[in-house]
Amino acid sequence: MEQTFIILKPSAITRGLAGDVIHRFERKGLQIAGVKMMQLTEPLLREHYAHLVERPFFPLILDSMMATPVVVMVLKGKDAVSVVRAMVGATNCRKAEPGTIRGDFGMSGQENIVHASDSPENAIIEINRFFRPEEIFDYTLPTMGSLYAPDEL
Repeated sequence: MEQTFIILKPSAITRGLAGDVIHRFERKGLQIAGVKMMQLTEPLLREHYAHLVERPFFPLILDSMMATPVVVMVLKGKDAVSVVRAMVGATNCRKAEPGTIRGDFGMSGQENIVHASDSPENAIIEINRFFRPEEIFDYTLPTMGSLYAPDEL
């Protein structure tokens, strides 16, 4: 099973949406392999958003992402990265389809509720950036037989 990384951003925390977002992932059948709340720091954000550090809007990202603690998660499931990306929707919430997390809960391009890994390779990098190995749990949900066909497990 593939793992992916999620950040429930300050815009989700301040609006009381963390439970709703987590519930959507669980209802889909994704398994929580790790979850914790943390305060992001500028050095960590500079590493995480290294591709944006030189952009003029980067100070806005820093302010936004450090406004409150965030919830970081590792989700596990078949094709977890692509499944979560589809559930999250377009980065700009105004362009995100209804039914997606951003389409249903957001109006901003920046205050867009959630970060989700964009590839399996980046998911591994991001998971290792935010979690220690002992914070990731490997267990089997009793509902696996209802979520997947035998040849998908």
